[in-house]
Amino acid sequence: MDRGALPSSGKTAKRAKSTSSKTTELKINRPPTHPGELFHDIVLTELGLSVSEAARQLGVSRQTLHAIIAGRSAVTAEMALRFGQFCGNGPGLWLRMQQAFDLYQAQTALADELKKIPVHSVAAE
Repeated sequence: MDRGALPSSGKTAKRAKSTSSKTTELKINRPPTHPGELFHDIVLTELGLSVSEAARQLGVSRQTLHAIIAGRSAVTAEMALRFGQFCGNGPGLWLRMQQAFDLYQAQTALADELKKIPVHSVAAE
């Protein structure tokens, strides 16, 4: 089957052309949700677990887990490994969610300063 073909219709999907081959600008209409909030609202709610019980099962203190759930602490690589094992979905998802959250926060905080920095084209792809 052709890479761009849609299996159900036999039609070929059109690929969006990038306006810049060098960089990809992060454009988000709303702030990403902190992964700790998602862990609480989706995972713990679905499982019916308290923060204390989840912390016990994860092997961390209740205070550590609560700080992540409240968005005061980031999901570190270590915690992503724990969340990934706990949920059965691996650490990558949790790290990508944290990265999206961090990038949005930094982009918002540095918006005016970033506008002052010139863009240079380099061949370091």
